[in-house]
Amino acid sequence: MKGNILSAKKRTKVILISVNVIWIILMGKIAYIQFIQGEDLQLKSENQQNISRKITASRGTIYDATEKNILAQSSTVETVTVNPVNISAENKEKVAKIMAEIFELDYETVLKKVNKNSSIENIVKRVDKEKTDALRKWMQENNIYNGINIDEDTKRYYPYADLASHILGFVGSDNQGLDGIEAKYDSILTGNNGSINKMMDAKGNNFGDEGEKYEEPTKGKDLILTIDRNIQAIVEKYLEEACIDNVCTDGGNVIMMNPKNGDILAMATYPYYDLNDPYTINDANLSSIWSELESSEKSTYLQGMWRNKAIADTYEPGSTFKLVTASASLEEGIAETDKEGAYCCTGGIEIAGRRIKCWRYYRPHGSQSLREALMNSCNPVFIGLGQKIGVTKYYEYLRKFGFLDKTGIDLIGEANSIFLKEDKVGPVELATISFGQRFEVTPIQMITMVSTIANKGRYVTPRVVKKIVDSSTGEVQEIEPIFKNQVISEKTAEGILSMMTSVVSEGTGKNARVEGYYVGGKTGTSEDGVNTGKYVTSFIGVAPTDDPQMTILVTLYNPTGEGGHQGGAWIILTTRR
Repeated sequence: MKGNILSAKKRTKVILISVNVIWIILMGKIAYIQFIQGEDLQLKSENQQNISRKITASRGTIYDATEKNILAQSSTVETVTVNPVNISAENKEKVAKIMAEIFELDYETVLKKVNKNSSIENIVKRVDKEKTDALRKWMQENNIYNGINIDEDTKRYYPYADLASHILGFVGSDNQGLDGIEAKYDSILTGNNGSINKMMDAKGNNFGDEGEKYEEPTKGKDLILTIDRNIQAIVEKYLEEACIDNVCTDGGNVIMMNPKNGDILAMATYPYYDLNDPYTINDANLSSIWSELESSEKSTYLQGMWRNKAIADTYEPGSTFKLVTASASLEEGIAETDKEGAYCCTGGIEIAGRRIKCWRYYRPHGSQSLREALMNSCNPVFIGLGQKIGVTKYYEYLRKFGFLDKTGIDLIGEANSIFLKEDKVGPVELATISFGQRFEVTPIQMITMVSTIANKGRYVTPRVVKKIVDSSTGEVQEIEPIFKNQVISEKTAEGILSMMTSVVSEGTGKNARVEGYYVGGKTGTSEDGVNTGKYVTSFIGVAPTDDPQMTILVTLYNPTGEGGHQGGAWIILTTRR
């Protein structure tokens, strides 16, 4: 009897100890879940219950100067996402398979996303409704809806493909501007994204009566450019012909500007590229070996294709820069436009013990006025004028004309000029600067210079956007022209325009002459680098010279065709009186 009592007590003790141990284990597990895993489990619960999907805002539309022609717009497409935690295990492979088939994706990649322990995964962005409708049909036929989302999205579209490609730029996969206007005005064009938020239970059904909460996206603001579509198309057509006919190995560019307000009417860099397919190279030779290139090489070539040489590259302007020397000379009173016999070309000029030849050294120009010297593009005359002006005063005019700083045009990637520092310029260096060699400027700086002359001597900043429009409110923000300093007097400007007219009517620019039209201009030829064997050919013009409405700069890089590389040999410019 006593033994049974002891045995019962022992069993009770064992039971109590076992219960305590189990209790301690359970409490430990609860504590582990609560304090160690609690945050992670709570996050998983929220991922399952709270679903949020982004609705991309439509980018603002870009119009040309007429406000009628659309150059860039956002079209409606759709994006497909999944909520992996809400797709049942037996349906995951089915969902991955059909999505891979419809959207032409890698099955294993899609399956990996479908199996992730996350709230949302992107499957495919910005696809045509035809494909998403095929997915909708499959979902209906198989009664599988949970965890699959098809949302409205936007895709950037350029109606004219390669028109103004180097001005407009393009957007990336996330709808962010990567180049040109798209990048410069990205924050204005982007707008505000919306969202879809909803609460769901463990089975993927709506939790409670709230359903989905839809936050509508706000469309970005529209831009009105200064670019005229028709002028841009004409410019691009003839630039392409010039580059092909003259076999320009390094392409070319044209800028056309309204000197009265700085509006860029057209800006083209050849060769162009397709804005709707910006990652396809536009060079046939490169295209044939594209798959063999390293990624770094592809990137370099693409960057070159996208590069807007009109603002991002520098070149030696050659004789077109004689307009600066002539302007400074007239303004400083050391020259007159029509003083007969004021200068004499003997085929060259001696500067600091070095003889610098005229381009026509074999048959010197002889006695000339300043007008005739500009018509003949006589180097010695402008070298002599540069020496009279002096380094300090010459650099003062370089600053006034904006050559020592960027123009501030509203495009990304603008480069600055390359000049020797003022204190490093000696007589020989000043001589070469005076007729446009041994330094480099950008095409946009050159067109701004001649526009300053055409604008009665007053500097105006170039621009490509003139209005910002909020289409939802109708609010219009006018971007006013920016006028700066009076560089030269109206009288000096009139004198330069008069001489430019003579260059076209009788001088080296006579190929630009059109009967019944008032056209002024200056030709230029320079070496592209030292001892490269390459040349840059250019023409800078104003029309009509009695009341300038436009200026133009045409630049061809390394023309190797039968027409040669002289600036006056190929250019033809027409404009209305």
